[in-house]
Amino acid sequence: METITDQKIIELKIIANDIRKSIVEMLYLAGSGHTAGPLGMTDIFTYLYFNALKHRPKEPFWSERDRLVLSNGHICPVLYATMAHAGYFDKSELKTLRKFGSHLQGHPHREFLPMLETSSGPLGEGLSQAIGMAIVSKMDNGINKKIYCLAGDGELNEGQNWEAIMLAAKQKLNNLILIIDRNFIQINGSTEIVMPLGDLLSKFKSFEWNGEQIDGNDFVQINKAIYNAKNENNKPYVIIAKTIPCKGIKEWEGNYKWHGKTPNKEEYEMAMKELEILGNNIK
Repeated sequence: METITDQKIIELKIIANDIRKSIVEMLYLAGSGHTAGPLGMTDIFTYLYFNALKHRPKEPFWSERDRLVLSNGHICPVLYATMAHAGYFDKSELKTLRKFGSHLQGHPHREFLPMLETSSGPLGEGLSQAIGMAIVSKMDNGINKKIYCLAGDGELNEGQNWEAIMLAAKQKLNNLILIIDRNFIQINGSTEIVMPLGDLLSKFKSFEWNGEQIDGNDFVQINKAIYNAKNENNKPYVIIAKTIPCKGIKEWEGNYKWHGKTPNKEEYEMAMKELEILGNNIK
């Protein structure tokens, strides 16, 4: 396995903390949007854009790039913030989230930000889109690109996902990597109350996928899982990433009410102070 150095982990933690600051500021200035998922998935996005993806921020349509499809489009603040920190566009633009005329719409929209791979918003559709990309990529003269799809656990309530999961297995799409944000919350409460998902890894394996479950806020485990997924020879690969909603802000962590809630001025100032302290203690 390709190991990750302690120095690289520190570097990624610093970047992730800066991205979380951007997310909190974006949402505070917008006054609307989703907080829990973006903060919980920041470590995954940081790892992908700063250690795993084959991409060129200054050449976003490079033909040999890996593709990243965000299915649960409501967590787009983390996508926008990570792309800005990676150099796709100026970080000052993050302050325009959800404003009229902004490139950064409340759900990702390619007409506003063409460097996105897909538009998203209606849940349950991203995996089908990613499968289409993976099938086409297999025909693409042997160019080795990976198709990453990021999805929420709550959107697995949508039946279309399970049809897509069967198709991916049938086509043996070993170039497809699905990362599920297993944070156990959705807008109305716990996923296991709204619509129990049970043992997701066993379900996927029964559909002829390979995969593993990890701590989605641990860079060592993320690194190992992505390595395993990249080196899968025969099957599509699922990474079930157990994340902490609102990771980094202790007062908010794990509370489903932050799924679609944004901070007021007092909450914003508290969160930014907490992230500043966290950043100073990274080692």
